[in-house]
Amino acid sequence: MGKLAREVSIIGVGMTGFGKHPDKTIKDLAREAAWAAIDDSGVDPRRIQTIYCGNSVEGLLSGQEDVRGQVVMRDAGLAGRPVVNTPNACASSSTALREAWLAIASGLYDIALAVGFEKLFVGDTAKTTRALATCTDVEVEGNLGVFFPGMYAMEAKRYMYETGCTKEQIAKVTVKNHRNGCLNPHAQIRHEVTVEQVLNAKMIADPITLYMCSPIGDGGAAAILCAKEIAHRFRSDPIHVAAIGMASGAYQDIAIDRKTPTSTEMAAEESFEISGVGPEDVDLAEIHSAFSPAEYTFFEELGFCARGEAPQFLEEGKTEISGSIPINTSGGLESKGHPVGATGLAMVHEVVIQLRGQAGARQVSNPRVGLVHNGGGLIGGDNAVMCVHILKR
Repeated sequence: MGKLAREVSIIGVGMTGFGKHPDKTIKDLAREAAWAAIDDSGVDPRRIQTIYCGNSVEGLLSGQEDVRGQVVMRDAGLAGRPVVNTPNACASSSTALREAWLAIASGLYDIALAVGFEKLFVGDTAKTTRALATCTDVEVEGNLGVFFPGMYAMEAKRYMYETGCTKEQIAKVTVKNHRNGCLNPHAQIRHEVTVEQVLNAKMIADPITLYMCSPIGDGGAAAILCAKEIAHRFRSDPIHVAAIGMASGAYQDIAIDRKTPTSTEMAAEESFEISGVGPEDVDLAEIHSAFSPAEYTFFEELGFCARGEAPQFLEEGKTEISGSIPINTSGGLESKGHPVGATGLAMVHEVVIQLRGQAGARQVSNPRVGLVHNGGGLIGGDNAVMCVHILKR
């Protein structure tokens, strides 16, 4: 693996409230998030040299198929820079962050903006669902009805069969994340639920019920990155990007056996290798729990515990905000929301403010290393793309 020319820091983050915003366009969402990050960073916006924009399905929902980033950045008053679009399903803005990181680490640029934005609520759930189905292999999956709830449900069934995990234990993930979401002013769903409410909610794909699913919504998130050697010119508490690992899935093999590493395992291995830290060094993590059962499987694939042990970690309170390895302090995708193109940078937003000590009522005690796990799409039983970021104070 090659060496990066220099280190990179995050000096500003911003996001909109996640939710259903019928009165806002993608231009509004992107502009609000970008300027929140700029204001947070203290950077003169004229010094931003390049912009990476993550969006997944706007082309299918509004017809703005191309130059989405250029359109929204012009509206934000940031035209003229090179703008790169990074459509990559639910990992679109994590991909934007990775490209901004590499652009600065290479020495080409000193300051970059990464923005993610998505407007999924268009008053037509079927239209949104059809658009999201393109985050699969449409020829053999998406157009044949093999879609995300069913795929995650099959994985959950397999996990329950192999480990003894119960539906009640899956419901407890939902309960924990909704409790955390109540403490997050940006979260889409801000009310607590009980295990009974989760289990008795509408069945979506057994064992997944409605509360176990991330909701349809809109939102934007952004980050300002710069070369580490100049970060302290802008703020006294920059957060270091120690690594971003990225992988595509092992597709054909994963549905048959577990011998081939998953995209999460491959991305995590790369990220840990680049950063020089291991799962034992991580103080908190945002995990891509688009459906609650996934928190357990991803937690294990990231190396936090052995196969089948994740439910016990939750039962013992280890993944709570006050626990030894807090998971999804933001509320997770089930509570915080999941406007797919904005999700990765919103997860980064959470970890950055946690590492700064600015998370308020959901603040983790003295974290130094945070992890962001953000995947996109599904092909053949694995994520089409997976990113694992390691951020350090």
